[in-house]
Amino acid sequence: MVDIQRHSRHIALPNVGLDGQTRLSNSSVVCVGAGGLGSPVIQYLAGAGIGKITVIDDDKVNISNLQRQVIHRTSDIGISKSLSANRFVNDLDPGINFVPILERLTEKNGEALLTGHDIIIDGTDNIKTRYLIDDVSIKLGIPWVYGSVYRFEGQISVFNLNGGPSYVDLFPEEPPEELIPSCAEAGVFGALTGIIGSLQATEVIKIILKIGIPLSGRLLVYDALEHRQRILKFGNPENEQVQEPIALAGEIMFHRINASQAIAKMNDGWNPKFFDVRTEAENKQARISNAEYLCPHDEILSVVGDLPKGEDILLHCGAGVRSEMAINQLISAGFNPENLYNLEGGIMGWAQENPNGVIQG
Repeated sequence: MVDIQRHSRHIALPNVGLDGQTRLSNSSVVCVGAGGLGSPVIQYLAGAGIGKITVIDDDKVNISNLQRQVIHRTSDIGISKSLSANRFVNDLDPGINFVPILERLTEKNGEALLTGHDIIIDGTDNIKTRYLIDDVSIKLGIPWVYGSVYRFEGQISVFNLNGGPSYVDLFPEEPPEELIPSCAEAGVFGALTGIIGSLQATEVIKIILKIGIPLSGRLLVYDALEHRQRILKFGNPENEQVQEPIALAGEIMFHRINASQAIAKMNDGWNPKFFDVRTEAENKQARISNAEYLCPHDEILSVVGDLPKGEDILLHCGAGVRSEMAINQLISAGFNPENLYNLEGGIMGWAQENPNGVIQG
């Protein structure tokens, strides 16, 4: 039953009303993870009046979590994140059916734990788990909302909604584990997790209410340092991966090229200036053998005078997002988009296609 007084501000919205709030109250969602992304997701879905919220997390609260995982308190250190999240939701709205699961999502329990929910939310920082969520999501016919953060950048998308594109359409291959820095290694901007998690919660509510345009087949990329966001399209209604030579980001056109295409083109005599725009620390950990280290993507405007205009430039990062941001900055600095190439999949895609072409350490 809807608590009309509690949810009066939602009910006042023309696209929600009492019928929409009733749908929220009758819905069931499952959030995999109660950490940096899971915290704001749980907060705002509970506040929105989602009837049943299941949280799957076997981790315990650590003092280093509190910088961003704001549903947990100092007094929660050492207890299960699922139980801490349960306490938070009960304090906020005791009428919500909260189900804490103190387990890790695995291939053995994945289908059983995710069955029966309307939407799955990715609150993890584990790429392997995302591939598992995608597999189970497809099998069960349940959409899922993806979110990820890396330092000052975040991504959001919706997968497997009404037969729409899946996670593997965007990221076909799982990258090698040694190329994926952890939060402890890379750091994370705490407030950014709140932004991305809140956007995930927004997508969940939109899907339940059937309002707006969900991020199905679209990846929203957010840069916290410049408060810029772009939407990149992928897939098509037939759920087939799209391979296009030119990518659209806002109104800026530039070339997209994956590892196999780039290698074939180079074997045919293409000789672009090939640059790495990750951090220097990442470059020292692993690097593409024939790529030069340039600078971090957000410092590229400081070296534009050293880059050749009129020649092809191929940029790469970890997975292709930061290098795309660098390309946009080069275009704004007067570079011709026809000469700019973004390596889709970054060093991760290159390692899958040509393992011997990546130098470790």
